[in-house]
Amino acid sequence: MAARTHGPATTSTWAPPSGKPPLASRIMRATWRGLPAKRYDVGWEPGLRVPAADGSPLMTDHYFPRAEGDFPTLLVRSPYGRGLPWSPMYGVLFAEQGFHVVLQSCRGTGGSGGAFDLWRNEAADGRATVSWLREQPWFDGSLGTVGPSYLGYVQWALAADPPPELKAMVVQVGLHDPHALFHAHGALNLETALAVGTGMTYQHRGMAAFVKATLRLQRRLGEATTAQPLRGAHVAALGGEVPWLDEVMTHPDAEDVYWNGASMSAVAERHRVPASLITGWHDALADQTFEQYDRLRRAGCETSLLVGPWTHTSALQQGWPEVFAESLAWLRAHLYGDPSGLRPTRVRVHVGGADVGGADVGGADVGGADEWRDMEDWPPAAVVGPWFATARKDLTRQAPADRAPLASFRYDPGDPTPSLGGPLLSRTAGSRDNRTLEARDDVLTFTSPPLTEPLDVLGPVSARLSVSTDTGHADVFTRLCDVDPQGRSVNVCDGLGRLRTDGQEASDVTVPMSRTAHRFAVGHRVRWQISGGAHPRFARNPGNGESPVDATAFAPVRITLHAGSALMLAAPADGAGPGTAANG
Repeated sequence: MAARTHGPATTSTWAPPSGKPPLASRIMRATWRGLPAKRYDVGWEPGLRVPAADGSPLMTDHYFPRAEGDFPTLLVRSPYGRGLPWSPMYGVLFAEQGFHVVLQSCRGTGGSGGAFDLWRNEAADGRATVSWLREQPWFDGSLGTVGPSYLGYVQWALAADPPPELKAMVVQVGLHDPHALFHAHGALNLETALAVGTGMTYQHRGMAAFVKATLRLQRRLGEATTAQPLRGAHVAALGGEVPWLDEVMTHPDAEDVYWNGASMSAVAERHRVPASLITGWHDALADQTFEQYDRLRRAGCETSLLVGPWTHTSALQQGWPEVFAESLAWLRAHLYGDPSGLRPTRVRVHVGGADVGGADVGGADVGGADEWRDMEDWPPAAVVGPWFATARKDLTRQAPADRAPLASFRYDPGDPTPSLGGPLLSRTAGSRDNRTLEARDDVLTFTSPPLTEPLDVLGPVSARLSVSTDTGHADVFTRLCDVDPQGRSVNVCDGLGRLRTDGQEASDVTVPMSRTAHRFAVGHRVRWQISGGAHPRFARNPGNGESPVDATAFAPVRITLHAGSALMLAAPADGAGPGTAANG
């Protein structure tokens, strides 16, 4: 159907209701600083019943500018309810800037009819909502979408068969592949799975119910993540059965028919709607954002990328002024034809570590100095070089002459190596001081001499490992850290790989460790950390070949690292710096 445009006569037939946004939303709005001044007062039309394709009512709130004239519309579909913080963050703030905002609860949540499913209904329900929009007298035929996390997934679902009205998308710390959310290279993202189960089950019921559920999960996290077997152990921690959670945890293979239709990765390969992508270096969905950016660029789609010093949640808290400004500029450019707020380059990233010695590494948002860099693309041109582990626990640029054993450690699933910081959904995410973790007997570290000049690492990081085990079954967790002159070891990026080895022969495996833009300062050292897991971030490898979800017995495993193992770092090509400095 062609886009529908309403003229002044049609618009004038709509009588805006007199309601104001909820008091709690107005109070929260008043607490934010560093945001653009509002352009319009905001009206509120709550409790609209939008029919889904099967007739189920999708409960919807409409926010709008109190002014004459036509305004474009933003569609925000959420399984997390329509109250705090979504009402002020999306309904109020964007309506203040001159947009109709349609904030809708996904089916089975927030009073909407039907049963919630993690992905199967979003495309059809999104299309049904656009069909309803076409009949609204205030809809001018120009549509954008915006939102974080699962609110990003519903955007990709709509874009799989985009309506002609869709002119712009803003995907913030967004999801497009549910399987990758729950499983990483054969390992179950256990803590993330439980956090998602809690959020999806309780957040749409209101903040009180969600806070209570979150506190219960924190109290019972140890019990839920150390049970043998894991299957069903989440019920007490989550306060009841969550059938879809048990299903996603027990289907580790992305090719399993269970996951058919879940991933929206292919959408970006043919995408034409301008899309802005936003993430943080410690966002649990950062890799999905980078993958979508790569696909959009290959497809020739107009896109932009913003990467801040954030976790999944802090991007919408401490990072909200930057995230909102970026989102607003993109939507105004493509729905109003006003590009004045756009930055001059396609990519802006925060470079961590520039002043890490003065940063507070106890929190989640350590990123060093407030140093932003504008770039034409991501990743920038770089030379990927190896930093080899040695028997002396050093890191060197010189390749070894053989594949002799370097070091070994014993990983015991009964006393698993704990996780610390990194890309989690919890408040413990982000950069942390790793010294206590690195003092354990089941953690290896290899460290460079103090740097005599700054080292910029820009782009993908990986570990090229030569490993043998005594049971044939193990995981390897590998992490890049920045060690300052005081000895603090701060995590930069990491990854986990699953091993299947044969006898005492070394097997080769490459473990992706995400991406980074990080400067190691003069006097700092590069550290490579290796262990057999990071629990409860990842489910324990039982060491005996059994499923981590169903295992009732564990076998400790000795993991031996061999010469030739290397940390692969991307340095700027031709000695170029990390980009043009942007205003911080």
